[in-house]
Amino acid sequence: MLPFSKEIPKEMFPIITYNGSHSLELKPLVQAIFEQLYSLGVRDFYFVVGRGKRAIEDHFSPDPGFSAFLKEKGRDPECLSRFYEKIRSSNIVFLNQPESLGFGDAVLLGRPFVKGTFIVQAGDTFILSEGEEHLRRLVLMHQKYQASATILLHEVPDPRQYGVVQGSPLEEGVLRITATEEKPEEPKTNIAIMPLYVFTEEIFNALSETEPGKNGELQLTDAIQKLVTEGRTVIGVKLRTDELRLDMGTPETMVEALRLSLGYVDAKATKESLRMDLDTPALSASEPKETIPLRKEL
Repeated sequence: MLPFSKEIPKEMFPIITYNGSHSLELKPLVQAIFEQLYSLGVRDFYFVVGRGKRAIEDHFSPDPGFSAFLKEKGRDPECLSRFYEKIRSSNIVFLNQPESLGFGDAVLLGRPFVKGTFIVQAGDTFILSEGEEHLRRLVLMHQKYQASATILLHEVPDPRQYGVVQGSPLEEGVLRITATEEKPEEPKTNIAIMPLYVFTEEIFNALSETEPGKNGELQLTDAIQKLVTEGRTVIGVKLRTDELRLDMGTPETMVEALRLSLGYVDAKATKESLRMDLDTPALSASEPKETIPLRKEL
């Protein structure tokens, strides 16, 4: 994504969303992820940032002066007001990663602060699902099987650029993972790891005992394999066919992500419009036309 991503982190790249008021919004990817987790009830957030990611901290710092400026100019700052309300009702901590030493290293930075079960999500991938169903399913399966780690999975044509898993079925769409490998040259399956996980604190011990792997970095996939080797319960939950993955990793996938997100919100807006039309009372001969509601207020 260079040269654009040199100063603008991928987490701040835009996606298209639908605000429920018949208009589209362009949001930074990291904001969409934050709001998705917020809707699930998460209120404690730890952002791992480093050099060149100051824009993320700025974006999550409410700016009432800018909202007032928009009002003066006749612009509606409601979208920012809703976002700022979520920020104010959350506990947000920024953890600095001085060097890019791998996804595993970024997760390990949370060890002094994170207690109990927690969610990890990379900031350059977003999943679109109705009612955030993929997140709810991930957490539910983690609890059901009392897992040490639960991973979101997706079958892809060429998994060589992903972590890849092998496993045996537990139920429809859920695997007991028996092996993991980071970016294999000859993948044994096409089941790729999506960077969305639920962990217990056991992952911190596994990470601290894992040696640097691919590219000399501490790989989260290698630490998950350590859990598997130790006999811990590690499961995977597959994305469903109606759930979409938006990847901002390359120019090609970014263009595709914008196309997919626009198509998704367009379909959602159409569905909402049809629902509202069905809720609109039919015209009665005894009713004056001006009393017929043309659009139900949300």
